Parts: sequence; structure tokens; C-alpha cells
Amino acid sequence: MRIKLEAVQCKTKTVEEGFKEFVRYCKVKNLSDRTLDFYQECFERFCKFHSKDGLLWDISQRTIEDYILYLKANTSFNSVSINTSLRGIRAFLYYQMKAGYVQEFKIQLLNQEKKIKETYTQEELKLLLKKPDTKRCTFADYRDWVIVNYLLSTGNRVNTIVNLKVGNIDFENGLIMLEKTKNRKQQIIPMSKTLHRILGEYIQYRKGGLNDYLFCTIYGEKLTTNAIGNSIRKYNIRRGVSKTSIHLFRHTFAKNWILAGGDIFRLQKILGHSSMDIVREYVNMFSDDLQRDFDKFNPLEQIVSNSEYISMGRL
Repeated sequence: MRIKLEAVQCKTKTVEEGFKEFVRYCKVKNLSDRTLDFYQECFERFCKFHSKDGLLWDISQRTIEDYILYLKANTSFNSVSINTSLRGIRAFLYYQMKAGYVQEFKIQLLNQEKKIKETYTQEELKLLLKKPDTKRCTFADYRDWVIVNYLLSTGNRVNTIVNLKVGNIDFENGLIMLEKTKNRKQQIIPMSKTLHRILGEYIQYRKGGLNDYLFCTIYGEKLTTNAIGNSIRKYNIRRGVSKTSIHLFRHTFAKNWILAGGDIFRLQKILGHSSMDIVREYVNMFSDDLQRDFDKFNPLEQIVSNSEYISMGRL
């Protein structure tokens, strides 16, 4: 009798009830607020297609296929955006499958073309990195210049840098302690000599104690991710650079690291990626740039061109 009752309950749980249970599970797992917000956003989008009052048991592979067609017909989403939505719903439904509220099936993502990641050019970086006159410029303009230098030197995400505090900068050992990262793991990264000098000068200008936020408003308060993004956008435009995305500095850091011959395993650690997948993606996307001056630096070409034993006639 109990088995029959449990079977009935499995087939009568609504989508909304299942999602509340899923959110509780995510909180028990101590997932970040950003992750919870992402799942909530994906769920609400799904419920515009499939009623919250509908039964979990009725969801099948056909439901997801129809949802994909719905997104294609009713949104401006490309394959990348659709896959992002599917990842959120997939996590929710896989949890329900494991609990026995949804019949098991595989949710596959769409095939998508990998686009070349846009980066800042050397000419644009020269404009952005030109130091302002600290005796004449505003604090915000000087701070944004420091932020641009910091982004280009570390490749940090914006959510990481808004949470940096003065005490996270270890000038004695040339290190930066990152307490707020995407994977929620503390991380220590090296600080370049130029950034060491720039941050040292900035902190003297900025003042503040060890527990104060490194990059702050003109009132010394914490910047939000939106505020810093808008501020850098205006900064770039004032410098004559039409590209305004703060995340492009992360792509630019990765690209220049690779072109300079940097170790991709160290790049993975510095960028905070849990696997090599994204780093491999960077290498593939910048393959055309890697081809530039290839013969000049290629070991075989250097040996052959300098060898006294190989002549054009014998080759």
C-alpha cells in the first residue's frame, strides 16, 4: 500500500512544488546566490512555456524539444543563449529524475559554432593605458585607469574585483588574495611588477584601511558590478575606444598570455577555470594569431636557417 502511495505522489507533484524542493537542495549544497538566481531565471522562462501547475511526471524529452522550438520562435535567443537556458532547466530536471518525479531521459544541448572571442587591440590598449594626470583628473577617472591595468594584468572577473579589499594585496610577497571567485574557492595569484607599482601608488592616493574595498566609489563605498561596468564603459568611450565590455579584458589577458608563449596550465589556474576546456577554447579561437611569426620562433626553422650543414641545394 505504501509503495502505491509513493508512486501516486511521484506522479502528482507539480512543477512549482518540484522547483521549491530543488531550491532547498541547492541551498543545502551551499550554492551561491548568483547560481540560485540563474536557476530561478531559467525556471521562470520555462514556466512561460510550461505551466507551474503542470505535473512533473508529464515532462518528457518531447517537452524539451518543444521548449527549444518555443525559444527559437518566441525569443531572439541564438544557440548559445538557448543552451544557457537549457543548462538551468537540465539541472532542475535531472534532480527530479534522480528523485523519481520525472522519467529519465537525456537533455542534449544544441550544436553551436564557436565564435572568435573579441579582444582589445594593441592600439586600443595604448589609449586605455595612458595614465591620466592625477593632479587634474577626478578620482573616478584615476580609479578606472587603475582598474583597466588590474584587469589586463590579472584577467579577473568583475565580481572578483568588486570584492577585493586593500588587505588582499600582499605587497611584500607580490601576491593577490582572491576571496570571491566564481567557484567560491580562495585563490592566490602573483602580481606583476608594473601592477605592484600602480597599486602601491593608488593605495596611497585612495587611503583606507585593510578591510576597506580596494576599488570604491568617491565616497569610499563598495562598487557594484553594474556600477563598475558602466564606469569602465564611459571611461573607454572618453578614450576613443568603441569596445566597452569589461569582460573583454579577460579575453585579452588570455589571448596575450597565449601569444607570448605562456603555459596554458598556469593560465587555467590564474583564470580560475576548473578544467582545461575553456583554455583549449581560447587556444583554438586565437589560432590565426598564433600562426603569426610562426617561422620566426619555430625551433626547426631557427636550427635549419642557422645550420652550416644544411644548404638550399641539399635540402
